[in-house]
Amino acid sequence: MDHLNKLSGLVPGTLLATAVTALALLAETVEGAVFGRPWIEALVLAIVIGTFIRTAIGLDHRFSAGIGFCAKQVLEVAVVLLGASISLSALSAAGGWLVGGIICVVLCGIAASYLIGRTLGLHHHLAVLVACGNSICGNSAIAAVAPVIGAEGEDVASSIAFTAALGVLVVLLLPVFGQAIGLDAMHYGILAGLTVYAVPQVLAATAPAGLVAVQTGTLVKLIRVLMLGPVVFALGVGSSGNSARHGIGHFLPWFIVGFLVLMGLRSAGAIPDMLIGPLQMLSGALTIVSMAALGLMVDIRSILHAGSRVVLAATLSLIALGGISLVMMHLIGLI
Repeated sequence: MDHLNKLSGLVPGTLLATAVTALALLAETVEGAVFGRPWIEALVLAIVIGTFIRTAIGLDHRFSAGIGFCAKQVLEVAVVLLGASISLSALSAAGGWLVGGIICVVLCGIAASYLIGRTLGLHHHLAVLVACGNSICGNSAIAAVAPVIGAEGEDVASSIAFTAALGVLVVLLLPVFGQAIGLDAMHYGILAGLTVYAVPQVLAATAPAGLVAVQTGTLVKLIRVLMLGPVVFALGVGSSGNSARHGIGHFLPWFIVGFLVLMGLRSAGAIPDMLIGPLQMLSGALTIVSMAALGLMVDIRSILHAGSRVVLAATLSLIALGGISLVMMHLIGLI
């Protein structure tokens, strides 16, 4: 009975996210009919429409469970399925240099962001949360780091507040920036994977540049996410060894394992070519649903409650991360 109640509780939010998805797809179709091509992809439109609904209208609590389910579990399934469309050959030209570059970007990004936060007057715990959220994977990094360093709930709320609003802003502006500096699809995907906060936001930011950008950006982003384990462990060692309480699943989410497994199977030729197209389509559809849910969770007004110093620290840290990423790409010969 409890299971039935939980499932029924998911229905309102799931239906709303699906309706926003349908509206985004319709808007994309209209764009194509009017302008000859869709200038704004359904992924981005779903976020924008969802954010508008949440900010302008507000949502009753009965939608929360379903929206959360679509934003998390549905997205995780979409990311796993995306692995089936990605072969390791996509990044073979960069090889180990790129992996090393990603590690350097994360570490330099954390250091730069922490320094910015402390310079602006943020206390140690809040500066660490902003730095890790900015440099690794947004809310997931903040949630993982907070208990390890003993951060207060108010610090967690303040640091999370910037992620949603700035993340949506980056999704909208990064494609314009990438085109302005003349990056091709692969190199733009690398830049997006290095700078955008969360996996779903990487998917949305790279969609306008095509499948190669989506594949490359997702792989780079997931390598970046893998840095969460070592970083949390290091912080735990420096905070009375609290990291010992966390198992490997805390550092390595199941969907990353699933993504890597399917990517390995694709690279080994174990997935039939006839399945690749349908899996891509299913992954794409589920991703748009999760984008709609992500938008429905964003209230732009929440950023106003985070405090001007946190907002400024997060914004400057994001700019610094972008600069560090471009420098790294130049040093290893990608641009």
